[in-house]
Amino acid sequence: MSLFVPDFDSSVIVRSADAEVVGRAPTTVRLLADSSATGGALSAQRVTLGAGADGARPHYHSGSAEMFYVLDGTAQVLSGDSIVSAEQGDLVVVPPGLPHAFAAAPGQEADLLIVLTPGVERFEYFRHLERVGLGKVPPESLLEVQELYDNHFLTSEVWEGR
Repeated sequence: MSLFVPDFDSSVIVRSADAEVVGRAPTTVRLLADSSATGGALSAQRVTLGAGADGARPHYHSGSAEMFYVLDGTAQVLSGDSIVSAEQGDLVVVPPGLPHAFAAAPGQEADLLIVLTPGVERFEYFRHLERVGLGKVPPESLLEVQELYDNHFLTSEVWEGR
């Protein structure tokens, strides 16, 4: 077992008013802390989803676990071959390599704190997603940056059939 020791020497404090917001309703992402700010310990975002809105399609991370904490509302989280319904106060942690996705439950909104650990530089990934959403770059461009952001897309019959 190896131990990862983050390399930063002061607390990271991000004020809500100072956090960059990308995307637009029904899905917005508040960029909280990138890996470089936490010495590689983690990356953190707050994702707000309108009623039934998708958050992320099925994917996996080869080197990081992903934590979903439901701040408000109800989310659906794909974890392997299962879909978990998570409500306010619930926590779901997906280990490296396990396929996962998330969305607001049908007819429900969801507000999520999402943490990747160890961290990966992700802010530019979310900016890239915003450019895709605005039609500035094609969706296929995400395939070109999978390795860079350790975000590997796949298909899931379970998720597609929900």
